[in-house]
Amino acid sequence: MPKEYDISGMVVLITGAGRGIGRGIAEVLAEAGADIGLNALTDRYVVKAAEEISAVSGKRVLPILADVTTTEGAQHVVDTVLKEFGRLDTLVNCLGDAIRHPLVKLPDKEGETISDEELKRIIDINMTGTILCTRAAGEHFLKRRRGKIINISSVTAFRGGGDLVIYTLAKAAVIGFTRAQALEWAPYNIQINSIAPGLFPDVHTYGERARLPEAVLKRIPLGRAGLVREVGLLALYLASPASDYMTGQTICLDGGMSL
Repeated sequence: MPKEYDISGMVVLITGAGRGIGRGIAEVLAEAGADIGLNALTDRYVVKAAEEISAVSGKRVLPILADVTTTEGAQHVVDTVLKEFGRLDTLVNCLGDAIRHPLVKLPDKEGETISDEELKRIIDINMTGTILCTRAAGEHFLKRRRGKIINISSVTAFRGGGDLVIYTLAKAAVIGFTRAQALEWAPYNIQINSIAPGLFPDVHTYGERARLPEAVLKRIPLGRAGLVREVGLLALYLASPASDYMTGQTICLDGGMSL
């Protein structure tokens, strides 16, 4: 492997990482030699995920429970990583989720509209947590004059989607945040980029039930769903010295959906 892809001895913090894309990223980065701080809101998935990833990779994988959509929670996960590992090299802001409700009730369609509570929660999970964790890690990165941040957006930020208006807004905001913060911190040797995944079923949690219907697969030019490991492989590039000259960019990993 080229030395520029070597992340042995590095420490990575991944939020929203008990399952799905977050876990896929954690698996690849641990396999590549990094110790991992694995954040989730509850211990439902993250403790088992940390144990399994550590057993396979031989690296230390520490589950950290906290709500990173709050200032206190975001600071807690960063402080915990620094205390337990002594350093932080890469932050992966992966926390995200969607609620499929229209903003206003549509004529001749059944179903609920998005509530005020759901609206705020979608923005917090998909955007606010990213901002707060970046701020919490920023002091450490700026002091070292070194660091990498990988934000997880979505192909939806480019395509939109019926009944996904607020989710689309939040994921598009992540792209704007990535560009602006990358520009602000570029003089301090901090690279910030984002990944916009397409459809990546959570096979860790749902197994065969995570398979996409044929009608959905037909909307993907490459004709298949993504594998969470593939997001991890792209994250490895962005976390490694190989990407030191890239910042402020968003890479669509979507089987061609954004074309």
